[in-house]
This record gives sequence, C-alpha cells and structure tokens, in this order.
Amino acid sequence: MSTVSGTSSVLDQYQIKQDTTQNKELGKNEFLNLLVAQLNNQNPLEPQGNGEFIAQLAQFSQVEGIEKLNTSMESLLSGYQSSQALQASSLVGRKVIIPSEKAVVDTSESFKATAVLPVSSSNVYVNVYDNAGSLVSRVNLGEQAAGNVSFIWDGKDSNGNLMPPGTYKFEAQATYGSETKGLYTMLPANVDSVTLGGGELMLNLAGLGSVPLSQVQVIGQ
Repeated sequence: MSTVSGTSSVLDQYQIKQDTTQNKELGKNEFLNLLVAQLNNQNPLEPQGNGEFIAQLAQFSQVEGIEKLNTSMESLLSGYQSSQALQASSLVGRKVIIPSEKAVVDTSESFKATAVLPVSSSNVYVNVYDNAGSLVSRVNLGEQAAGNVSFIWDGKDSNGNLMPPGTYKFEAQATYGSETKGLYTMLPANVDSVTLGGGELMLNLAGLGSVPLSQVQVIGQ
C-alpha cells in the first residue's frame, strides 16, 4: 500500500486533485475526506505531528465557516432584492425630486423647484428655456444666503403669455462680484415605472428617461 508522507498536508493533496479536476472548488466534505485519507495512509515511520493535525482541523473549520457566511450573504441579498421590489411598486405614480436641469411642466399651475447655492450671492436668477432652446422667462431671486433656494415659475413667458405644457430647461445662475456661476437645480419628476435587476433600482421618469434610485433627494406624494 502506498503511503503519504507526514510532511504532506491536506492542501497539498487537494492541489494535486484540483489540477486534475478542472479547478473544482473544495467543499467541507471533500476537505474532510482528504483529511481522513491522509490519516489512514500516513507513513508509520513518520507519523503526522499533533501540531500539523490541529492546523488542518483549523483549516477545515475555516472552510465550513466560509460556507456558512456565503449562505448568510445569499439570504441577505435575497431579502434586499425583495425589499427593492416592494419599494419599487410604491414609487410608481409618485413624484420625486432629483438633480436635473429639465422637467416636464404643467403650465396650468405654478412650478416649484430649488436651486443649490453653495456660497451667498448678491444676485440669483433662473433662466427658463423651452424644448427648442429658446429663452422664454427669467425668475429673479435677488440676494440669497447659501443653501437651498426655492423658486417658482408661473408658467408664463416674459410677456405674460401662458406657455404650453411640455419639457423645459431651468438654468440657475449666481453672481459673485464680476463672475457668474451656474448652480445645480433640484426639480420634480413623475415616476412612470421602475426597472429591477442589475446593480441598482432604476426609475423611469415621465419625459426624462431613467435615473438610479440613489439620485432621488425627496420622494413626494
């Protein structure tokens, strides 16, 4: 009967087996079988030391612990995906606030949004452009302190004519001395549907396309 030297470990045996089985993963059952086989076939003249045996048992415990961790992670991921699906169903038909420069506006009512002002400014204003890129109105906000600055557009052009409903672009600007800098705007959008799958839940917004859920700042009614 052939014997295995006491200096040969379970991992050594597994490496030989792994090379001939196309890189199959080592599970706890395979590990235990290899360990028993090593003990049965060890060289009586060079018995395996207690220290090496204990180390291999520790390796076995580590393999088993990793399997339990993988099972726990799979359960956690499944719960997270179920939570995403529930959250997705509750968002359809609701309004969200996202960082954007465009919004679908119902001009029959006032449009409310926010500009983000990082530093106080002597003059803040918002230019409103129609879908063709023509400037139709300007909302003057005057001097503003740093922070979120709310603004309202009444849906009318600079001559007081009511504009048709549609997609409009809002360009917020702030004056700092002789310089003018653009600002981020936080605009409302309606959620038409959601897309599950991939790395993140995607919201399909009316007239604007898809955005990841992580971009949503506020979820409204």
